[in-house]
Amino acid sequence: MSVAQPAAPKTPVARILSTGALGVAVAASLLAVIDGESLELYLIDTPSLALAVGAAIVLLAAYRFARVGRVYACLGLGAGSYALAFSLIALITPHTGDAGAGFWAYVVVAWAMAWLCVEEMAALEPRDPMLRRLVSLAIPLTFGIWLLILWQVLVVGFAVPRVLLPPPSEVWLRLLASPEVLWKDFQQTFLKGVLIGYAIGCASGFLIAILVDRVPFLRRGLLPIGNLVSALPIIGVAPIMVMWFGFDWPSKAAVVIIMTFFPMLVNTVTGLAAADRIQHDLMHTYAADHRQTLVKMRLPMAMPFIFNALKINSTLALIGAIVAEFFGTPIVGMGFRISTEVGRMNIDMVWASIAVAALAGSLFYGLVALVERVVTFWHPSVRG
Repeated sequence: MSVAQPAAPKTPVARILSTGALGVAVAASLLAVIDGESLELYLIDTPSLALAVGAAIVLLAAYRFARVGRVYACLGLGAGSYALAFSLIALITPHTGDAGAGFWAYVVVAWAMAWLCVEEMAALEPRDPMLRRLVSLAIPLTFGIWLLILWQVLVVGFAVPRVLLPPPSEVWLRLLASPEVLWKDFQQTFLKGVLIGYAIGCASGFLIAILVDRVPFLRRGLLPIGNLVSALPIIGVAPIMVMWFGFDWPSKAAVVIIMTFFPMLVNTVTGLAAADRIQHDLMHTYAADHRQTLVKMRLPMAMPFIFNALKINSTLALIGAIVAEFFGTPIVGMGFRISTEVGRMNIDMVWASIAVAALAGSLFYGLVALVERVVTFWHPSVRG
């Protein structure tokens, strides 16, 4: 569980950022002193902010001029950036639209510290595999959290109308206040339309690809038609599926089947042709028939292509189901919720539904990627 902690090399980007952040901090302090209103509003009335600002300057100075290990640099810069950021959020919330130049200067300081923290994390090389996974997760997690922080600060600081863009805090409160509605929407859209359509579309595409690979004339006749159908716009297919299968989830599953069938078909056919001549000759020397060659060699060789289609379809399926709900659905579903709440100007509910959809899609994609690592552990992309 040991981690190498060499002295953190100062890359050009790190030098520019740390030096610039220190300069911004000093300039912001001088500006606050000159501007009495900024001094009263942003420093004196908020001791926690003053403490966080002081800690930020000390940490940036230590990073810029001292030789510290990367682990300590990550911990110090990360803690300082979050402390300063949340202090700034707490400070500006009661004063919407009143942020002065000093406030934005310290936002830049907090952001620069977070950037330096991520840069140091990216340079870490832990020996323990578990620590490597934690570091690989911490980098995108930190980036995502800071997107939300900047979203909150910018919306509140500039007093952006809630109809245009609500802050993440309001979206979070809406998520906490409407779990039953969001859960029913999730069941209707994801558990019924997406998963059922995804399973049928991918499975049928895989089986037809096996048949296409076996029958040459199907390859010449079906694949061009598949490319044509895959180019059809959702907004043209969805109303037809609603007319054919009704307003409930089967019509949404039908749209998902159409969207996921041909990516699976094309990728599987391509993967089955990935084996080279030497590998076919080897199976021939073993006196393997078509079924044995398919199961023992060609399908394993095609697995990276198949999982590539599965990952692509995991996002296409959710998009297709949500868009299809815009053209007719019962009074439940993510697409229905988004379209109706936009008309009612409940934009926080719209963003709450989008957040649920994004979380579900990300977890679904991650699950497929995890299964891919287990199945294709031998592939260079996984071993690397």
